[in-house]
Amino acid sequence: MLKELNQLFDFSLIHSDQAEFSVECNPESVSAELASTLFEGGVNRASLGAQSFNPKHLKSLERIHDPEKVRSAIETLQVAGIKRTSIDLIFAVPGQTLSEWDLDLTTALDLPIEHLSAYGLTYEPGTAMTARMARGEFFKAPEEIETEMYQHTIQTLRSRGFDRYEVSNHAKPGAECRHNLSYWTGEDWLAVGPSASGHYQGVRWKNTPQLDEYIKNDEDGFAPLCDFEPHDDRRELMDLLMTTIRLTQGVDSVDALHKAEKLGASSQLREAAIMCQDQGWIIDAQSNRWQLNDEGFLFADRVAREFIGALMVE
Repeated sequence: MLKELNQLFDFSLIHSDQAEFSVECNPESVSAELASTLFEGGVNRASLGAQSFNPKHLKSLERIHDPEKVRSAIETLQVAGIKRTSIDLIFAVPGQTLSEWDLDLTTALDLPIEHLSAYGLTYEPGTAMTARMARGEFFKAPEEIETEMYQHTIQTLRSRGFDRYEVSNHAKPGAECRHNLSYWTGEDWLAVGPSASGHYQGVRWKNTPQLDEYIKNDEDGFAPLCDFEPHDDRRELMDLLMTTIRLTQGVDSVDALHKAEKLGASSQLREAAIMCQDQGWIIDAQSNRWQLNDEGFLFADRVAREFIGALMVE
C-alpha cells in the first residue's frame, strides 16, 4: 500500500524530512519488518500508545501490551530509521495515585522521545469501561486528583524541556505534531479508507464505515459517504475557536472578530473574551491573540463554550 501511495502522490518532501508522515502504533505490533516497511514507505514519525507503564493500570484500561515492549518498540523504529517518536499516556485511571502517575511520566521521559501526549481518562458512552463503572466495579477519579495530576504533568514536562503547545500535547521545540496541528488550525485533509473523515475548503465528510460498502465506488471513483456537511461560515468559525483556543498560540483574535462581524456577532465575541479574561483564564482580551494562561487551560472547554455561545445569534 505504501508503495502504491508513493506512486500516486509526490512524497519527495516527506522522504527529505521536510514534511511529516506520522503513524500510530500499538507497542506489541512493532516488529523489525514492520518498522522497515514503514520507513521505506516514507513514514518518519511514530506515536506509540503506551497509556501506562503500570501493569495494574494497563489492565484497568483493557490494554494487553507488556510495558517493557514500549522501549523495545521505540528502539526498533529508530534502528529502522524512524527517529521521531512520541508516547501517549493516560492519567486519572481509577485507583491511580499521584506518585504512580509521576513514575509513568519519568519512565516515558527516560525514553528517546521528542513528544508526549497526556490525556485525562474520559468515559465515552457505549464503551466497556463506562459500563463497568456504571455497574460499580470502580469509581471515577475525583476531579481534584485529576487536576493535581494535570498540573504535575505541566511542571514535570517543562522541567525536562517539553513545552505544552496544546491542552494535552507537549513537545521539544520544533517537534510539535504537524498532523494534529493541521486539524486544530482548520487545514484541509483527505479521507482515505472506511470511517475516515475529510475536510476541504469548509466542506466536511465521512466515509462509510463498512468495508463492503466502501469498495463500491461510484462512476467517478468515489466511495459512499455516511455524513456530509456543506460549507457554513458560522460552524467553521465555531470549530476554529473551539480548537485554536486549546493551543498555546491561541486564537487569532483579529481574524476571529473579522469573521464574527460578518455574522453580526463581533461585539458578543469580544465581550465573551473580556469575560474570560476577567475570570482569569485569558491573558489579554485586547491583544491580537487570545491565549489561555495556566489556569485557563483547566477551563479550556468552558472558554470554548463561551465563544461558541457568543456566535449563537441570529
